[in-house]
Amino acid sequence: MDQQHGDISVAPRSWLCPEPADRVRAVDMEERLRPFRRASFVVLGVALLLSGHWVGWWTLIPLAMAVVGFQLVDRQLATAPQPELTIASAWMISELAIAGSVALTGGPRSPALAWLVIPLVTLPARFNSRAVAAGVGVCSVLLLVTTFGVDTPYILDHPDSIIMPIGLLGAVALLSSALMKSDLEHRSSSVIDPLTGMLNRNALQTRIAELVQQAAILREPVALIVGDLDNFKAINDGHGHAAGDVVLKDVAYRMRKALRAYDLAYRLGGEEFLIVLPGADGATAADVAEQLRAAIAGDPIAGLLVTISFGVSASDPGEFEYDAIFAEADLALYRSKQDGRNRVRVNASHERPAGTPRELPLAA
Repeated sequence: MDQQHGDISVAPRSWLCPEPADRVRAVDMEERLRPFRRASFVVLGVALLLSGHWVGWWTLIPLAMAVVGFQLVDRQLATAPQPELTIASAWMISELAIAGSVALTGGPRSPALAWLVIPLVTLPARFNSRAVAAGVGVCSVLLLVTTFGVDTPYILDHPDSIIMPIGLLGAVALLSSALMKSDLEHRSSSVIDPLTGMLNRNALQTRIAELVQQAAILREPVALIVGDLDNFKAINDGHGHAAGDVVLKDVAYRMRKALRAYDLAYRLGGEEFLIVLPGADGATAADVAEQLRAAIAGDPIAGLLVTISFGVSASDPGEFEYDAIFAEADLALYRSKQDGRNRVRVNASHERPAGTPRELPLAA
């Protein structure tokens, strides 16, 4: 896998996202928040324009810098090996922009002082409680800097002018964290496969529309990898369903470990899996599928030799029709089974020229 696409198995874990699933959540929520963040910039810009006569027009400068910063961050997110650090940088940009506006509009007397809480509301949606606590600390430091640094005598005479905002920061962080935790628990029960911890069909249905829009906007392809464990029924029949469950859980773990931070892995049911690779063409997806196949076949699971067959297909850049691409990948999977299992086959339109084999089979 090339360096452009951070491999979750080699990219170092960070305290923001200790587990691969944490990264998936952070990236997914960032994509969901992006349109609302843009809308919030518009709302804040209108408020600053309407207040310009009293607070000064220069307050628009930090907002403009924040907009430019977010544009740069959004472009880096798709290729960042540790996307959570990019997301955290974007969050810091928003806080610094608001802090700049507070300093320019009177510090402790600024009507924009409470705006520091706005980015804080989004933290629980992306990160764990430790990151939220750090965010509260950052917001508090910025609040102190933009108040004491602008008008220390006023703060000494009116300490309540910073005590109340700091209390607001803490209260909002606690309430938003509680609400997000409850929401995650309810959502997980409907979109997470309880056995493997992978996303399920319900999660896939909500993601397809987003992938269509993403492909059209970025003018990039979307690849699908359909996988099916070989002879899984024999494992269940010969060793029991408990052994089958162990195999499914370990296979899911190996898949997640071998995927990029923003790739999506689903259990469609039984022993069938689906990998969605945004921005990947057929050649890249075939390489990823081969890595997955090798990771699963490399070591026994519960003392059993487990192999998997994969079918691969990818859309044209900017055009993603899920049903058609899935059908092509499923047909390629069928060919993989027919050709002996434990191999990767690719939809014919994405195969390499003659002389450069795609299958890369191992002896069954």
